[in-house]
Amino acid sequence: MAHTKHKSISMHPDFKIENIVASADLGVELDLYAIAKASPDVDYEPEQFPGAICKIHNPKTALLLFKNGKIICTGSKTEEDIRKSIDQVIKIVEKYIIRKEVSAS
Repeated sequence: MAHTKHKSISMHPDFKIENIVASADLGVELDLYAIAKASPDVDYEPEQFPGAICKIHNPKTALLLFKNGKIICTGSKTEEDIRKSIDQVIKIVEKYIIRKEVSAS
């Protein structure tokens, strides 16, 4: 059996960013039922998934909104688009923050 020398392979593939996943925390509780009812771009089916799905059209991204104010943004190709998407979602949800009553002791 003849011994063959293996050539050293040098791989340097080009790549492009297709999808950045980012998380954020608004630091407030959200009324996901009210948000979904008020916005045609938000779907909330708590029996299927605990978060509401918000579709932003420009830039084209999807954000998962959770009652505890946490957000997951997917589908973006740049940090700038993530910021734009989160800014848009804040405008949608800011009227639906659950305000906690402070009890007097």
